Amino acid sequence: MTDPDSTTTPLATTGLTLGYGKSIVVPNLDLRLPGGKVTSIIGPNGCGKSTLLRALARLLPTSGGHIDLYGQALHTLPSREVARRLAILPQGPTAPEGLSVEDLVWFGRHPHQGRFPVRREDDRQAVHWALDQTGMRVFAGRPLDALSGGQRQRAWIAMSLAQQTDILLLDEPTTYLDQSHQLEVLQLARRLNHDQGKTVVMVLHDLNQAVRYSDEIIAMHGGEVYAQGPAEDVLTHDLLRDVFHLKGHILSDPDTGRPHVIPYALTR
Repeated sequence: MTDPDSTTTPLATTGLTLGYGKSIVVPNLDLRLPGGKVTSIIGPNGCGKSTLLRALARLLPTSGGHIDLYGQALHTLPSREVARRLAILPQGPTAPEGLSVEDLVWFGRHPHQGRFPVRREDDRQAVHWALDQTGMRVFAGRPLDALSGGQRQRAWIAMSLAQQTDILLLDEPTTYLDQSHQLEVLQLARRLNHDQGKTVVMVLHDLNQAVRYSDEIIAMHGGEVYAQGPAEDVLTHDLLRDVFHLKGHILSDPDTGRPHVIPYALTR
């Protein structure tokens, strides 16, 4: 039976414990991710951000507790069904040598195809749309290993978009990108949410980018949620001190009215 809250909370964890071998990274985590919003997970290195995202995408087995996807236990669902509802761009993805950009993006259509894939017109349209959204159509025929780091990152994002899922998980999507392309990716995430109602969950290191482009902020510390909510409630001097060991000025962004952090010292 589907949880009546699953439409507003498409992903939820209860008592979730994650680790690598005997090392526990995330202990006993209860979390509810809001649907139809952009949520950014922030926190220092090693706090469990990427570990959590990998578990939500079923790329990492749980050590305890469980994850629900639309009110159903994630581990019980067929892989193809999960891939039709949820896409992830992990850190440092790899592809076979010589694979072209367009062929990579076509991998995003596999969950929608049968045992013997046929490239149908709706698949072709989805691939071309994803290439256009990421500005990669001009590079469609080039091999991935001939591209810059930023171009490769956008090609992987295009593959995730071609999957056409309700939920998009992005693990540090601005890695390797210059400032202009970082903003392009973040604006794209915002546009996908606004125009198509996609639930977007991102792991970001830049606090100000997270605040500017997100509806909800989740701050993690030591494998636990330190705070969750709108940026105005989460981004405080206490958070800077306790989570990032920083002193900083918290100003009001004149463009958005949201908090803007200017760090100026370490607290240790």
